Amino acid sequence: MLLMLLAWQGVGRAAVVLEEGQSSRVITADMQYLSDETGRLGLADVVRLPGSAWQQNDSDSFSHGYTKANWWLRFTVGNASGQTSRLLVELAYPVLDDVEVWVLGSDQTLKAHYRLGDKQLFHSRPLQHRFFLVPLELPPAGEHTVVLRLKTTSSMQAPLTLWDERDYHEQDQRVLLAEGLFFGGMGLMVLYSIFVFIALRDRVYFYYVMFVFSMLGFLGSLKGLSFQFLWPRATEWNDRVLIVSLASLIAFGGLFTLRFLRIREFLPRLYRPTIGLVLLAGLTVVLAFFLGYGVLMQPLIIISALSCLVLLVVGAWRWHQGDRSARFYSIAWGSMLLGGVVLALNKFQLLPLNFLTENAMQMGVAAEVILLSLAIVDRINEDRRLRFQAQQDMLASERRANEAQYKALVAEREANELLEHRVHERTEALQIANRKLEELSTSDQLTGLRNRRYLDRALQEECCRCQRYQHPLAVLLLDIDHFKRFNDEFGHDVGDECLRRVGAVLAMEMRTPIDHVARYGGEEFCVVMPETELEGARVVAERIRAAVEAMSFMVGDRVVPVTVSVGVASMVPPDEDYSREILKKADVMLYEAKAAGRNCVMTPRRSGNRV
Repeated sequence: MLLMLLAWQGVGRAAVVLEEGQSSRVITADMQYLSDETGRLGLADVVRLPGSAWQQNDSDSFSHGYTKANWWLRFTVGNASGQTSRLLVELAYPVLDDVEVWVLGSDQTLKAHYRLGDKQLFHSRPLQHRFFLVPLELPPAGEHTVVLRLKTTSSMQAPLTLWDERDYHEQDQRVLLAEGLFFGGMGLMVLYSIFVFIALRDRVYFYYVMFVFSMLGFLGSLKGLSFQFLWPRATEWNDRVLIVSLASLIAFGGLFTLRFLRIREFLPRLYRPTIGLVLLAGLTVVLAFFLGYGVLMQPLIIISALSCLVLLVVGAWRWHQGDRSARFYSIAWGSMLLGGVVLALNKFQLLPLNFLTENAMQMGVAAEVILLSLAIVDRINEDRRLRFQAQQDMLASERRANEAQYKALVAEREANELLEHRVHERTEALQIANRKLEELSTSDQLTGLRNRRYLDRALQEECCRCQRYQHPLAVLLLDIDHFKRFNDEFGHDVGDECLRRVGAVLAMEMRTPIDHVARYGGEEFCVVMPETELEGARVVAERIRAAVEAMSFMVGDRVVPVTVSVGVASMVPPDEDYSREILKKADVMLYEAKAAGRNCVMTPRRSGNRV
């Protein structure tokens, strides 16, 4: 009981609570911390410390650069709702070595204890995720105190966020989609360059392939994706791969520059500094297998920033000398340099920890890889152009000079036509992809109906139109009655099927193409009906209610009754930004329908249709 004694008295801040409708909240500004320079303090020791020994963070970021100290963090999470809440604490910095977590209940008992960090096997985490996730299950009006001890040879950062469990997994799917698009695009660049290298047998393309491959390895490890999907048991290698990949990136980037811009031929004075950086990076790759992360990473970050700067100067100089490909090259390395400098300043605590500073490297890399690919294509075209010009000069001295020139013009015209055709084809393909992406982004995958994003946009547009022409606009807000109890009794798979069946009924009952039906969220649906008076909306709502009630929903070998409560609102919008108010009025009617016993329709002018 000593570990729980006076569980964090004097925290000084109220519990972190997710308000109704709030999916996440940054914890960092609400937590307290202390630094253990000796590294000898345990949980029993820190609980004895007075409240004055702790410091309030009071910032949306927690970053203390490279340090050997242990850092203790604490905060309290509360549940303001009347039902059990399933929450997640996200520590979105996957390169921390050792993360120990204690979860204490309000009754001073130890609820959970976790040992995380990239020094632990990935499968030992309570949730299999690239970031460190701590699950919390809070009873109604309950509180848990979370204590963390952090130790790492990397930069000490702790971006902590409290999430609703369901909302977190939904947004994480979108993040993974973006990461997949990025790494997939970079992978295609690698394959493209491999084929070019096989076709042309020029080492510059091999260096480019290895450069992009090293970049993918570095970013994949920095994001925690490599540890999750490639080597979840290789903790020692995972600790060294950042050094190896970053040093390889510098080495192959330098070799690519030396050959691509022909530095030895046109800039002999800069050849030795460039080759020196390449050798230094290669030596770092070897040392990474003998020295620790903390010893090598800080000087390697400095070497990386210096390398980017040197290579940028080399590219700018060659651009000044008239090398066409150096234009793309210089802009590419400028993007890389900017992203690398922002990341380095972030790691040394000179810039705050946020989305931009954490992803600056990735943004710069994407721009760099694309621009370097353009530079390679430009170099190929330039070489072809020079060879073609040499042939033209030779043919100029012969009798068939005019004929050769004519053929060259024909070939150029055909090439332009082919290029225009390909541009047209790719434009059409891009338009089709954009339409599919738009369709996916506005559709609810479970029910097949439109989603909340589409609903908000459609409701705003209809509100503007109806206000302009002074036409009525009706909104129906539906809620499946006792859906939580339904889920608890039959399980979420049956609950999902129920949502799909109700969505299908709504889609069938929408007989006017100008009406919009969408899943509003959870077990709620919304129907937007322009040009519809209150009575007409009530009739449609009653028809929907009756159709759902008449629906034969089978669970096993028995029919389970499914009903909905419907709130109806209809009015001529007084201004263009009245969409939220219409939704609120429909929501009020929905709550009245629930209060009236459910399975009924409520409108502002009548008590509803009870079944």
